[in-house]
Amino acid sequence: MYDLSCASVTKSFGSFTAVRDVSLDIPSGSFFSILGPSGCGKTTLMRMIAGFETPTSGDIAIKGQSVVTLPPNKRNVKMVFQHLALFPMMTVGENIAYGLRCRKEPKSEIAPKVARVLDRVGLPGSQDKRIDQLSGGQKQRIAIARCMVLEPDVLLLDEPLGALDLKLREHMKIELKQLQHQFETTFLYITHDQSEALVMSDNVAVMNAGRFEQIGPPKALYDAPASGFVAGFVGDSNVLPGRLAEVKGDEARVEVEGGGTVIGRVADASKPGDAVEVFLRPEALRIGAGGEGTSLSGTVESFLFNGASSRILVRSGAHLIEVADPEQSGAAAQGGAVSVAWTAEKARIFARRPS
Repeated sequence: MYDLSCASVTKSFGSFTAVRDVSLDIPSGSFFSILGPSGCGKTTLMRMIAGFETPTSGDIAIKGQSVVTLPPNKRNVKMVFQHLALFPMMTVGENIAYGLRCRKEPKSEIAPKVARVLDRVGLPGSQDKRIDQLSGGQKQRIAIARCMVLEPDVLLLDEPLGALDLKLREHMKIELKQLQHQFETTFLYITHDQSEALVMSDNVAVMNAGRFEQIGPPKALYDAPASGFVAGFVGDSNVLPGRLAEVKGDEARVEVEGGGTVIGRVADASKPGDAVEVFLRPEALRIGAGGEGTSLSGTVESFLFNGASSRILVRSGAHLIEVADPEQSGAAAQGGAVSVAWTAEKARIFARRPS
């Protein structure tokens, strides 16, 4: 049995369809993310799961039971919002106990439950602190504790790290994953930030224009994207537009706009003559000579130092190509002529996306 299932869920607002025929099954105790750009329908889908919106068609089930007709307060689902919605006039303990009091739990049981959940989120003994005494990361943990004390079947998190600074976001990604393991509760996480989804999730659904383009483990999405949208949205890629000239066995030849030929692998149903895009990951490239169709000549335009994510920017005709070079190895000098090479299987070819 899955903790959460959606079957052909669609939501229309008049003539506009925000979510179209979406299906998913989330196993118990897993961390599942929905990744997509702003406006793709992911928050609308989450609101339907929470009960704040009603699907136009389709079904939503929690623990195998349909909840489409249940109001939000009757669903064993809790939600953490981007701005957390903690009550500033209440102490930490009062914030966490709020749901228990609303549920009319015995007073003698509330304090021990609050203490236990604070211990599990790493903030023991902080019941009497004011909310404004907490750091951004501590507020995140209190917001999660307030939900988890109610023992939900599914915890929904709608871009909860969006209001944090970069360094704290990076720290909280790891902490959220650890908290999910501690509670062994199913987390459904909504984000437009691919690094959040890839780092934390057991499985990710990539959403575009109201539909799921691909669902799978992060590594599968990165290594074997099912569409040009997924290839371009998940991870960094160099994208070379062109026209598919021929396909021979596993390999295909693309005539790149602006001149040059690239050999790669067709990853969809594109046929000779079709407008296509070639996707090359920066880490799949190297500075050095390559074979015909698996290299491009160019000029080093600049170096971008960012530790393990450092890049060399190479100008090849109209195209600016990023080459991953964490050691800034000295294989090229700024303004120098170089070749950028790859192996054919690392060049993935998809139908050209609408501009």
